[in-house]
Amino acid sequence: MRPRPIRPGIDWMGSIDWDRRLFDELIPLPDGTSYNAYLLRSNGMAAMIDTDDPAKKAELLDQLAELERLDYLIIQHVEQDHSGSAPAVLERFPNAQILCSVKAKTMIVDHLAIPEEKITTVEDGETLSLGEWTLEFIAAPWVHWPETMLTYLREEKVLFTCDLFGSHLATDELFASGNAKVSDAAKRYYAEIMMPFASQIRAHLEKLAPYEIGLICPSHGPVRDDPHAIVDAYRHWAADPPKNLVLIPYVSMHESTALMVDHLVTALTDRNIHVEPFNMTLTDLGDYAAHLVDAATVVFATPTVLVGPHPTIVFAAYLTGALRPKLKYAGVIGSFGWGSQAAERAQSLCANLKTEWFDPVMTKGLPKAETYEALDALADAIAEKHRILET
Repeated sequence: MRPRPIRPGIDWMGSIDWDRRLFDELIPLPDGTSYNAYLLRSNGMAAMIDTDDPAKKAELLDQLAELERLDYLIIQHVEQDHSGSAPAVLERFPNAQILCSVKAKTMIVDHLAIPEEKITTVEDGETLSLGEWTLEFIAAPWVHWPETMLTYLREEKVLFTCDLFGSHLATDELFASGNAKVSDAAKRYYAEIMMPFASQIRAHLEKLAPYEIGLICPSHGPVRDDPHAIVDAYRHWAADPPKNLVLIPYVSMHESTALMVDHLVTALTDRNIHVEPFNMTLTDLGDYAAHLVDAATVVFATPTVLVGPHPTIVFAAYLTGALRPKLKYAGVIGSFGWGSQAAERAQSLCANLKTEWFDPVMTKGLPKAETYEALDALADAIAEKHRILET
């Protein structure tokens, strides 16, 4: 991919990773991703904001082949998909100076083995003159590492946001508007990466409110030429109360748990509760995470394996706790052969969530009449809580 002009003097660089399907050996990428770097040139001066994934550094270096000088390399975030090609860029431009946040300096040394003398730190609100342009650096810790910062190009009203407002989406469309996939991809991305830091995200949105933003340039996915749309979406995702939605992540080994899930889904639907079951042996984790953004209740449904929950539900419960969604209520249903601590152990994996737990519904073997009665009672309890939530 060749450099692509965004505005006069501002080029998109980096690469589109059409084939990548897993990020950090954890996050599914059904639509691939991109690694965005940006080259700014004004009055003979040049600065690059972020770089490329190390696996794609040759593509970035090809894009820089005709550039005669690079004055600054701005590293907004040290994670390697953003900074991993920095050593190669410095080898190509040995006189370039790295600019980063104070917290990023030691991390750059540790992760990239770049000498300290090549690194200059900048404070929150500090500015840099780049020809006729002024760059302002904005501290944005926990988006989603502690050292992250943003860069604002004042004269052009362009905000370079690193991971904030991004999307894992491989596309040949440079800009987001008109791309129907961007909204869903951005929500998944928020859920998987930003949701654990919702309180910090809310604070950053307030901090950015006074800025006039005409364009948002993230490090993954298309450039946001609809900046108000993505900022408003983040505000809703981070601050709005949860919706009338129950998620049921489940696994069933011998159909007992599946029968319980089917009954609970029907019971909730009969009570005007929106419900989404997720068979976790088949589910795209990103899809489950995206639904967690809005859900008020999650009910883990699991058979018992060696006294505890099924390993797949262990992971689902751990992930739910780690993502820290706005859930208000939670429960566990399931089955066992001879004894079980599945409910207690599943609940312990979500101990950091501020949720109210319903009494578990567990059955020995196949569900019986009293099991279905208990599931109906659980549906009643969920419906009552959701009515309170809506008032």
